[in-house]
Amino acid sequence: MRRIWGNLVVLASLRGQKRTPFLPRPQLDALRDARVRRIVAHAAQTVPHYRELFAREGIDPRWIRGAADLERLPLLDPQLVRREPARFLSDSRRARGALSFLTSGCTGQPREVRHDRRSLLANIAYGERERAPVIALCGGSFRPRELYIGYETSNFRKVLAFYQANTRLPVKPRRTPVSMLASFDDIVRAINEVRPDLLTAYGSFLDVFFRTVEARGVEIHRPKVIMFMGEALPSDRRAWIERELGARVLSRYCATEAFKIGYFCEAATGFHLHEDLCHVRVGAASRPGEAGEVVISNLVNYATVLLNYPMGDVATLSADACPCGRTQRVLSEVQGRVEDVLRLPGGATLHPRAVWAVLKDDRSILQYQLIQHDLGRFELKLATLDAATFAPARERALRALRPLLGADAELQASWHEDLGRSERERTGKFRAVESRLSRRDS
Repeated sequence: MRRIWGNLVVLASLRGQKRTPFLPRPQLDALRDARVRRIVAHAAQTVPHYRELFAREGIDPRWIRGAADLERLPLLDPQLVRREPARFLSDSRRARGALSFLTSGCTGQPREVRHDRRSLLANIAYGERERAPVIALCGGSFRPRELYIGYETSNFRKVLAFYQANTRLPVKPRRTPVSMLASFDDIVRAINEVRPDLLTAYGSFLDVFFRTVEARGVEIHRPKVIMFMGEALPSDRRAWIERELGARVLSRYCATEAFKIGYFCEAATGFHLHEDLCHVRVGAASRPGEAGEVVISNLVNYATVLLNYPMGDVATLSADACPCGRTQRVLSEVQGRVEDVLRLPGGATLHPRAVWAVLKDDRSILQYQLIQHDLGRFELKLATLDAATFAPARERALRALRPLLGADAELQASWHEDLGRSERERTGKFRAVESRLSRRDS
């Protein structure tokens, strides 16, 4: 019975999914705003935080008629969500049996987010929007062969296990999982044996992997599409992959707080936003062309309800329509995180892209991480092909970084064989530039 119910939810949600990204703007706005009204009414009635907020501030939930009205509500404090997750959990019948997911983001501090079972099942149907460009680029194959490189304990694997236990769909993805803890040689072997149409992994992992492929001169099967998720893949590396491998590079923007935020289409102009599933605004004014912090409101999860949740990511809304014909708004690539901007003596700041710009052309550096411990004290971790190539790479990197950090900055460098693995095990993601200063230290 559980699987029959799961199948019915998926099939009911499938209707119109492929058409939704191409809807006329008035229809898309109406669909989004209807979901805004439903989730706000649900929060006001069943979620402790919002019951108290509306009563204390004298807010009538009926005033929130659409996405624009969400600005009437204050931004959530991520630390409060982390400390008191029960305050944001609905006590409604729909939230019973909700699945618990833990996310540490880039802070290493676990946060619990629960997703109701119906929204998890509907997520399969929503995925049709994201699968459409992949299928097109894989030559129209409805079930392209996929090699997924990740962790056994990832939330992605937990979702897949839920789907397997709660659905019996006639068509399932042809996906082969490989542990990201496997050796380089084992991953190369898996790629050559599976011969995937689609290769999916973390962005920084793919960066280091293909740098190593290039440095060692290894022959590998060439996928048609390479999908990076969870972390950025620098634009020059994407261009190199597309030029040298002949594969198209796409991405999806998702988080434990909202499984469907955005996705690349065939044109790869940025992330098409799932506006009717997750409302996104950027900065206080949310004006096109202005960079700001990404703030989301999940409109479909009725367990942990998060409205106006700051993601910590910095991005820009595009003012241009995508040539693909989709009418969804486009979010620029995520440019970094709020806490990744380094604060230097004298009030100056340094963006991670500036660090990337001076190190990106050194092909002997497979991966780097710059950590700020104090205003003038930094640690540079470098992954190179071997220990012998480290010394000259270190000298070049130090010369490039000193003009950015200041002549008086203390900068220590060390060699690491596998830089990203330990960081992901600690926090769940890899950050190439990280400030460990507290706000008051600056």
